[in-house]
Amino acid sequence: MRALYLTHPQVRLDAAVPVPLWGLSEVGRARAEAFVARGIVPGGAVVFSSREAKALELAELIATATGTPILTDHDMGENDRSATGFLPPALFEDMANRFFAHPQLSIEGWERAIDAQRRIVSAVRTALASVPAGALVIFCGHGAVGTLLKCHVGGRPISRAEDQNNLGAPGGGNGFLFDLAALQLHSDWTPMEAIGPDWFA
Repeated sequence: MRALYLTHPQVRLDAAVPVPLWGLSEVGRARAEAFVARGIVPGGAVVFSSREAKALELAELIATATGTPILTDHDMGENDRSATGFLPPALFEDMANRFFAHPQLSIEGWERAIDAQRRIVSAVRTALASVPAGALVIFCGHGAVGTLLKCHVGGRPISRAEDQNNLGAPGGGNGFLFDLAALQLHSDWTPMEAIGPDWFA
């Protein structure tokens, strides 16, 4: 079964707000609305989402257009970085590099990449098993765990080189098409603006 994994676009950074509660920025919201307004996602698509606010905002826009409810799962959330909380962008990038470079280690208390990968793969597998064969499925999630999922499906080692910021649009709002059961990637990270109706054929 083919499915689309789509990351939330740009967010409002706020050091005073827990990261899971961050919402989309004006730019991110506009990109998400434009994606939905193109009308390329067929009605009836099954929409799964992380429970983090930024992913839910994206999922709500898509689900409104498809006329379906949002099915949420805490295990679809981003890698747990609560040990360090908010980090300035330069320091965050350094930590993210270390997270991907040493997947079997906890970097400054962060969830290990191998554990986050097992979690997202299991959550996606469970979700896909719950829908009818042939259903169109869209996952609204995050960059790091999305990359870990993509690495698993594609049989690729965990690496920051596989991250959306290196292959798609900077700031998020990228997707890839995959078949978890067959362990096949049908695309790599692609900006949501470049995702066409043929992806859902």
